[in-house]
Order: sequence, then C-alpha cells, then structure tokens
Amino acid sequence: MRTRLNPTAWLLVLLAATGSLHAAAPEQAPAGDAVSSEWILDRLARPAPMRTRFVELRESRLLKNPLRLSGEYRRPEDDVLVREVRAPYAETTTIAAGEATIERAGKSPRTFALSRAPELAGLQASFGALLSGDREQLDEYYTVESSGTRQDWVLTLLPRKPELAMKVRDITLHGRGAELRCIETRTPDDPAPQRTLLAGAATAAAEIGDASRFAALCHGDSTE
Repeated sequence: MRTRLNPTAWLLVLLAATGSLHAAAPEQAPAGDAVSSEWILDRLARPAPMRTRFVELRESRLLKNPLRLSGEYRRPEDDVLVREVRAPYAETTTIAAGEATIERAGKSPRTFALSRAPELAGLQASFGALLSGDREQLDEYYTVESSGTRQDWVLTLLPRKPELAMKVRDITLHGRGAELRCIETRTPDDPAPQRTLLAGAATAAAEIGDASRFAALCHGDSTE
C-alpha cells in the first residue's frame, strides 16, 4: 500500500533537498565553532547541476510497518527540480516553469500549476531563495533560527505568512559543514515530522527500517 505525502510537504522537501551537493564532504572546522544562520545559508546555496540520494521513512496507522522510500533528487538546471522514487515503486516528480508533473509507469503523466494555491507558490519562491542564497527573500516567508556548531548544525524555518502557516508548522534542516543531511517537516494537523535523509545520511541508512534509529541518524545521534 502506498501512503501519500501531503503535496505541500513533498514540495518543500523537494525544493530544500536539491540544495544538497552530491557527495559533499563536511568542512573541516573546530567542533566547538558556533554556527550562524548566515553561515549555513551560504553553504546551502549551490548552482545547478546537482544531485543527491534520499531515503524516507513514512509511518501511518494504515501500515503495520513504516514504508521505506529511496531514490534521488536532482536539480539539472536552476529552475528545474526532480524527485525520483526508485523503491518500493517508481515515480518521478518534476517541477519546472511553475508546474509540477508526476509520472508513473503505465500511467499518463499528471500536471498541475503551483499557482493554484498561494501556499505552494510561496513555498516555491521561498525555497528558490534558499537555494540561491537570497536571505532577504527567505526572511519574507520565514523566521530563520539556527543552533549547534559548524560540524553539527540545525536550521529551523518558521512560516511568517498565515496562508503558509496553515500548511506548514515548521521545517528543520540538519547538517554537517556544507552537507545537508536531513530535513524534517511538520504540518499543523500532524505533530509527527516527515523525515528525509540525504547524501551521507541516506547512505548510512542502508536498510534501516526502524523509526527510532532513523530519527537518531537524522539528528546526528547515530554513528556511521
């Protein structure tokens, strides 16, 4: 059985995840060197093309065990974003020219305009600002908070606009140096976060299917 991720949640994960540099190596910095949001945002801003693998673990009351998804995020061009699920099923989502197209084997592609809902258009604009390093535009949509060190940092985004806050409670990015390793998103109607492991953390996840171990890896509490 497939579980469907809230369209707002998968859009923000897709847009944020493509800021990861494929196989990026953590920067060498003193472990106790405090981090600032400006320092993190400077390292998340990456020009296209780029790609990174991902692993998600989705929990649902309808499932006896969590559903484990794996695949790859790609940003072939600055204005094109792709999410390709490879297991346990095949599905490709492409965002380009203000539209999202979903393709599945044996079915006709489905396309919808992001402008049909203000919160989706806001997410696209704000995460475009995240990837380009435009702090001024990002601040228009989110209150940005940071904590940790350069080798173990957390960046939290809290929606400012009411229409966005109705869909997104908060977004938390976890990373090491220049590597974005995990994204947690929460919606107002579901306090449990949707977690996506990226880059080195996705590799370390291997066949992990236990939710507690997955969360520990996301938070940097598990050794690799």
